[in-house]
Amino acid sequence: MTQLVLGLSAFYHDSAAALVAGGVPVAAAQEERFSRRRHDPSFPHGAVGYCLEQAGAELGDVSAVAYYEDPALKFRRVLATYAGAAPHGLPSFLDGLPAWLGWKRSATRAVREHLAGAGRRAAVPEVVARRHHESHAASAFFASPYPAAAVLCVDGVGEWATTTLWQGAGTRLRCLAELRFPHSLGLLYSAFTYFCGFKVDSGEYKLMGLAPYGTPRFAPLIRERLIDVKPDGSFRLDLRRFEFLRGRVMTGAAFEQLFGGPRRQPEGPLTEREFDLAASVQQVTEEVMVKLARTARRLTGEPRLCLAGGVALNCVANGRLLEDAGLTELWVQPAAGDAGGALGAALAEACERGAPRAHAAAGHDAMAGALLGPEYTDDEIGAYLDAQGIPYERPGFEGVARRVAAALAGGAIVGWFQGRMEFGPRALGSRSILADPRDPGMQSALNLRTKFRESFRPFAPAVLAEDAKDWFDLRQESPYMLIVGKVAEAQRLAADVPGGVGGLDLLHVPRSTVPAVTHVDGSARVQTVDGRHPRLRRLLLAFKERTGCPVLVNTSFNVRGEPIVNTPREAYACFMRTNIDLLALGGFLLRKQGQPPWQEERDWRAGIPMD
Repeated sequence: MTQLVLGLSAFYHDSAAALVAGGVPVAAAQEERFSRRRHDPSFPHGAVGYCLEQAGAELGDVSAVAYYEDPALKFRRVLATYAGAAPHGLPSFLDGLPAWLGWKRSATRAVREHLAGAGRRAAVPEVVARRHHESHAASAFFASPYPAAAVLCVDGVGEWATTTLWQGAGTRLRCLAELRFPHSLGLLYSAFTYFCGFKVDSGEYKLMGLAPYGTPRFAPLIRERLIDVKPDGSFRLDLRRFEFLRGRVMTGAAFEQLFGGPRRQPEGPLTEREFDLAASVQQVTEEVMVKLARTARRLTGEPRLCLAGGVALNCVANGRLLEDAGLTELWVQPAAGDAGGALGAALAEACERGAPRAHAAAGHDAMAGALLGPEYTDDEIGAYLDAQGIPYERPGFEGVARRVAAALAGGAIVGWFQGRMEFGPRALGSRSILADPRDPGMQSALNLRTKFRESFRPFAPAVLAEDAKDWFDLRQESPYMLIVGKVAEAQRLAADVPGGVGGLDLLHVPRSTVPAVTHVDGSARVQTVDGRHPRLRRLLLAFKERTGCPVLVNTSFNVRGEPIVNTPREAYACFMRTNIDLLALGGFLLRKQGQPPWQEERDWRAGIPMD
């Protein structure tokens, strides 16, 4: 049998499992999709079970289990941090110490115990710990389409590393440079996320989406008082201005003095200050990332760059790298955060055991379009619908594509549930909500009445790859929705902004022929769709045939605070709870009109915490 390696991330946030066969990812999923707890940090029992089932394997068939970080090294960093901050942070120290003296200190033993206690018949394979940033780097390079490349990993913190530069060649990775905790670009960004009233490790993408509404007037202050950046991209934080070393919060009085008052309260009104803070830290983050990428290019001599780590999900910064860092190509791991560490750990272990990277020789990545999650056949979907007495049509997929294209052209909002679920935070056309991007009112309708979230949040366009150049300014493909580019000049409209209009009112000023996916700065987070996402591609072709527009709004199939749907049951519940008009489940089509009344014992929103 082909050698199997199971990768795991767990116990912090975004727990996940990934299974690699002969160096090829065959299954990967976040635990949140099974537990329905967003960013679930618990041991990924559901994801492990799915990965083994997908491969038709038992635990005894697995050669090794690779854990995504070194718990002993992380424990030493935690102790050193507490000691360095003493006597400040004592309550936080006392809260966390029992776990660190127990299972966290030996997380690999906890992994063995969880696997042994899961009712599996076979003995638990060898469990090995990889380094956190090594797992990120492996997820980026070993899964990439490049035989050789520079690799940049930037996040909050792993064990000690916060930023690392690597050189990848063949099946080997070599670390060339490292920045260590507490000096962290990810933690700087998270500090502003917290100060602007959003959740750390969850709301950073909101801060990125807020940035175009503001002006970077605080950027000089950030450079002068918070972060000292050198020409090579290395940096140091002024730790006197932050609280994350000393307690349970990211910022305190020093931040308030710098930026004109207390942090915004969660769910409180957004003001010009928050817009400008977001714009400022985004600008500084982009500057640091460009300098780091240039240094990676210089140290390795490689014009291609691979990215991972939580900061790699900052798609605006990724767009800047392509423009300003002297790169010829950029590849970003679609599961760039800690969930992707499970895949990286498995790939690192597999390559160390002799697995090849045949996909790189063939010129494509190993991610299969990131479609590595569960799939439901039409027979399974039909059995669910019949058991629940749910009315449906069954025109087959071709019929579904044609009818959905017509409905979208008529202004309908569509739940789209097709094929294998995506691995990573982006919905790429398997678990998506779709809409017509030409409708100037669609962004507000989706945000407020479908997703139940803040009105400023932007939506991404999915565009046929062969037509992308006519609609967006991109230097390369963007199949994983991780690069921002400007809307093409031919599609832009002269923005007539009335005097005195600013802030969130800018939402109502159309800037292109596809206003629902054009941000207020004229940019868009683009997904180029090719054969890796065949069903979404077929729908886009049908929509283009009907309208002449090869673009659709593509957002994740969930509501605010809820993980992306995994099963037909979850898709149907989201369909009935929102203003989605049609639900396309495989070869089935469900119309909101004609569905039985939706009843639940309690308000479903009470069980979903705000993100």
